[in-house]
Amino acid sequence: MGNGMGGIDGPGGGLAAVLRAPVEARTWREFGYLLIGLPLSALYFCVALTGVALGAGLLVTFVGVPVLAGVLLVCRGFGRIERGRVRSLLRMPVADPAPVRAGAGKSGALATMGALLKSGSAWRHVLYSVVHFPWAVFAFCLALTLWAYGWSALLYPLWFWVFPAFTDQPGLQLVQNGEYTFYLDSPVAVAATCLAGLLITLATPWVIRALTGVDRLLVGGLLGRTRLDDRVRELESDRGVVVDTAAADLRRIERDLHDGAQARLVALAMDLGLAKEKLTEDPAGAARMVDAAHGEVKVALQELRDLARGIHPAVLTDRGLDAALSSVASRCAVPVKVSVELPARPVAAIEGIAYFTVSELLQNVSKHAGARGASVDVWKSGGRLLIQVVDDGRGGADPRGGTGLAGLSERLDAVDGVLVVDSEAGRGTTVTAELPWRA
Repeated sequence: MGNGMGGIDGPGGGLAAVLRAPVEARTWREFGYLLIGLPLSALYFCVALTGVALGAGLLVTFVGVPVLAGVLLVCRGFGRIERGRVRSLLRMPVADPAPVRAGAGKSGALATMGALLKSGSAWRHVLYSVVHFPWAVFAFCLALTLWAYGWSALLYPLWFWVFPAFTDQPGLQLVQNGEYTFYLDSPVAVAATCLAGLLITLATPWVIRALTGVDRLLVGGLLGRTRLDDRVRELESDRGVVVDTAAADLRRIERDLHDGAQARLVALAMDLGLAKEKLTEDPAGAARMVDAAHGEVKVALQELRDLARGIHPAVLTDRGLDAALSSVASRCAVPVKVSVELPARPVAAIEGIAYFTVSELLQNVSKHAGARGASVDVWKSGGRLLIQVVDDGRGGADPRGGTGLAGLSERLDAVDGVLVVDSEAGRGTTVTAELPWRA
């Protein structure tokens, strides 16, 4: 029964959509878009074509440069209108293109005109203004013709009596050839006209959607933000993340040096100075102070080693990821199984990011997971370096909670990496990181 009803509901739903389409708000919005598009497109076409021709003809003098720049600026204004129409009538989100900016250190009218003339986005707006006009004419004529004929034929029984006829009842005259004349006046002709109008009316919304689909492609491809613009914005964002991360690392190193090794070395210098003063008066006391200072030296050296390991461990440089990750795993609070299967060593930058990713994830396992064991797997798949850290702890880790996972995800994103966290409460945590592979 379930399958049978499902089979019936499908066609029924499709039929309901077809019957509902002529009176839907979407259809009338799209029809209005096509109607308004023709006069606007005619304006765009005239301004763009005239302006470009005039500017190109005047390029033999300097006057052509501001004329062309002005046309490009006006066409960008036209693009803003079109994006607004698409958003409001077609309900299609279109991102604004990147603003035209003069080069670094440049300002003034000449720099702005030069930036406009070199802007690919501005020239795409001109291309849209020229290309869209013939399409707007075709779409306007087809949509208006089908819409008018469909509704007029569908409603023919309500108004056919307004036409006078020489027969017993009025009707629309279709053919007159000598003595032969045909009127749409018989019940059969009226019914056939109404049926034809119904079919045209039901089909027209789908034709309108196809026509506006072409407009969506034109606006999205020529007036919207391109993939290059998106990539530039992404790289600018990633650069900001990298700069912020580097600044945070420098502050951390400065803080660790100031609060740790530097403080110990200052205290050590003071102790050695006191021991030097007591050397002649109290040799035994001076010896004890030197012995204590020796212990402080060992602690300071260990802190410096830990700090250097946090910057870039020597074992990573000398022996690669396998040995470096094994060293990190040995310092984890729970047993960790490490498996590294790589055909070659990745470049130093990617190798360093992979090391610190695993190091931070294992620190989270030690501090927050409550796990009994964990595993680290590193391998290459296609053009990506894959890292997976799994623990059997309490789970429930959420990168959106403002934890270190969010910062780690931003660091990976800065190098086109991805961090995926699967952490269901009570079932452990699996963190998978992807980095670009460059050997």
